[in-house]
Amino acid sequence: MNYRLFIGGKFVETAGALPVANPYDGTVVGAVCQAGEAEAELAIDSAEKAFGITRKLPSYKKAEILLSIAEQISARKEELAKIMTMESGKPIRLTRGEVDRAVLTFTISAEEAKRIPGDVVPLDLAAGSENRWGVVRRFPIGPVVSITPFNFPLNLVAHKIGPALAAGNTVIHKSPPQTPITSALLGEIIMNSGAPDGAVNVLACGNDVAEKIVLDPRVKMLSFTGSPRVGWYLKSKVPKKKVILELGGNAAVVVERDARLEFVARRVASGAFANAGQVCISVQRIFVHEKVYDEFRKFFVAEAKKIKTGDPMDPETVVGPMVSAGEADRAYRWIEEAVGAGARVLTGGKRNGNLIQPTVLENVATNVNLYCEEAFAPVAILEKYSEFDDAIERVNDTRFGLQAGIFTKDAGIIFKAFDELQVGGVVINDYPTFRIDNMPYGGVKDSGFGREGVRYAIEEMTEPRLLALNLQ
Repeated sequence: MNYRLFIGGKFVETAGALPVANPYDGTVVGAVCQAGEAEAELAIDSAEKAFGITRKLPSYKKAEILLSIAEQISARKEELAKIMTMESGKPIRLTRGEVDRAVLTFTISAEEAKRIPGDVVPLDLAAGSENRWGVVRRFPIGPVVSITPFNFPLNLVAHKIGPALAAGNTVIHKSPPQTPITSALLGEIIMNSGAPDGAVNVLACGNDVAEKIVLDPRVKMLSFTGSPRVGWYLKSKVPKKKVILELGGNAAVVVERDARLEFVARRVASGAFANAGQVCISVQRIFVHEKVYDEFRKFFVAEAKKIKTGDPMDPETVVGPMVSAGEADRAYRWIEEAVGAGARVLTGGKRNGNLIQPTVLENVATNVNLYCEEAFAPVAILEKYSEFDDAIERVNDTRFGLQAGIFTKDAGIIFKAFDELQVGGVVINDYPTFRIDNMPYGGVKDSGFGREGVRYAIEEMTEPRLLALNLQ
């Protein structure tokens, strides 16, 4: 089946359609039409014209549109979950959960559309300014270009489109090349939601076409989730535009001596290996207090060995394939590099096609790729520490800073971690892979800047404007 572009409220077919292959077995899932410069221009023009309508939509109407999208996604849950699994190799148990999260994200967006706050500011702070007041209101900024990766083909898109529509903006969404069918189906859902034509445009296209959309002066904002290399490059090309970047990391966990080790091992194993570790807040580095290191290692390795790897359509599978042979090659090469530098494999370390077994290593050199870069693979590294200050220093010793997890009952340690960790979010007594869709989410350093989480994204996607009143 060929899937078309969604531009100006209509489906657009182009001559070139690229096949989408299942990374587990190589079967063709479908083919998706590709946008060229003409279609990109049509989408930008459509988004600009639709903004004249969306910026004036009343709150209740925006909420109705967003709730309609949520309801349609819920009604098509199994269809969307299966398509995501076939496109990305993400296990069906996880894609079903992702559909539920996308429903929640659009529902929260509908709620937030009705309560975008303003402010009343006294302006009588100096002599001569008596009887003056200010009214501050947030205004939508215009067309937003949305670029997302393959690993959350539906909910990451929801985190761009939902807040943008709630704010009164329009969207041009560039779908990920590995999972464009999910985006195409979302376009179909939006077409039936009551959204004005052009409010959302969904394009599959090459990077050259996407860059031209980002650079176009009619586009007012870039919301990008993906690799640091691409994200920082695009930001450098648009220094005068608003930009949100969510660029991943190599998330760390600290396990204190008072932690419930069996519980921690289960949670951390899930956070490290689910979806083959292809999650930007996947657990990568685990620092364990030396007093409990040996016991925790035993529990954690046992949990890693329990995790089922294989067919992503099997509801019991937790670790499916890497998204491509190239990514599997890279991840396996990084494991071999670490072993060559002295690392010890405690379990896993083997590959079958695009499948990589859940892998646990210790004694990993801090200068190898697996330690200092984003692994984006089912790999976790164990290290021991003696003092919490040392653990904090090691967590911070990276160019990334997205989220970190701390397991302890000690309030002093909790607030010390909150104060000193250089990350966008500190998660206590759970893995750093935790995210609920209303919380502020984003990172520091090379993990990006700006925050998602619907209300926080709306703030990013609007501008405050002051009305100064002289009431004398």
